[in-house]
Amino acid sequence: MTALTPCGDWRASYAADTTIFPTRNSRIALLVGLALLCCAPLVFGRYELSLLINIGFLGIAALGLNILVGFTGQISIGHAAFFGLGAFVSAYLHERYHVPVLLCIPIAGLVTAVIGLVFGAPAARLKGLYLAIATLAAQFILEDFFARAQWFTGGVAGRMTESPVLFGLAFDRDESYFYLTLAYVVVMFLGAANLMRSRDGRALVAVRDHYLSAEMMGINLAYYRTLSFGIASLYAGIGGALYAHYLLFVSVEAFNILFSIQFLGMVIIGGLGSVMGSLMGAAFMVMLPEVTQWGADLLAGSAIDRALKLGASISFLREMVVGAAIILFLIFEPDGLARRWRLIKAYWKLYPYSH
Repeated sequence: MTALTPCGDWRASYAADTTIFPTRNSRIALLVGLALLCCAPLVFGRYELSLLINIGFLGIAALGLNILVGFTGQISIGHAAFFGLGAFVSAYLHERYHVPVLLCIPIAGLVTAVIGLVFGAPAARLKGLYLAIATLAAQFILEDFFARAQWFTGGVAGRMTESPVLFGLAFDRDESYFYLTLAYVVVMFLGAANLMRSRDGRALVAVRDHYLSAEMMGINLAYYRTLSFGIASLYAGIGGALYAHYLLFVSVEAFNILFSIQFLGMVIIGGLGSVMGSLMGAAFMVMLPEVTQWGADLLAGSAIDRALKLGASISFLREMVVGAAIILFLIFEPDGLARRWRLIKAYWKLYPYSH
């Protein structure tokens, strides 16, 4: 069940073996899925669209962390800081230099990538616990910078942002901003999938699987380890910029260590080393607190509610459920939702035969 490929599925060329959508049905499913998503603003209300938008920009940032952790085998506990850096860079460029918001978003990603390369330089020499401590230091350094650099972030008061505008059309409503987020999700996820098919992507995976063998094959470990931090920061910066121009306000307190742990949770729950798993993990982490709130409302007034005081402790309960989900996935499904989805697809593809 490693490849999940049925008998008779021959791949006669390297291009056929590395294609993103190997079958006609997978390409049809992609087009149908995109068409349904484009119809989402016509069906869903503002609450549902807000959840989808949050899944979008958090999924982009989680994908960057997955490239770093899942595909390259590095570790980062400071991803939220780079997410926040992208948000502040985009807001600052628009307010200070009047750069159009639609240009601020990719520029913020590039600036964050450069800063990520600087903080990722220790990855050339460090690994394991020492690298984790280095990324934790980056988290606290950037947090302190956000709090002190009032000219850049607005300090503890935060910074206001504006909605993107394209040819007079303002993306200031959930219905319109959803399409902008969807466009970035498609571009960034296709970019990551193609990266993993390229020479550089295979080098990143080789560094993860066995760095000594990779070095003997001529792969520059320092270069690719540092590059993975730059790519992760690029995705975090773009996700943060989308976050900033959606909420129209960026606060220093939002990008703390707990947010970084949540990003790690998205990668673990979705599946390490899986492009689509990043989006699944982001969706799970966004929906889990909402489901917890729904369950607490459903049990309101019951004996369980009176015993546990769910109404008074719902904020703590939501955090506890997220932590419990991470632990349970590490124990019972360490490969995440992506593997479970592959098994489901394989079951229906091979049914009623086992091979």
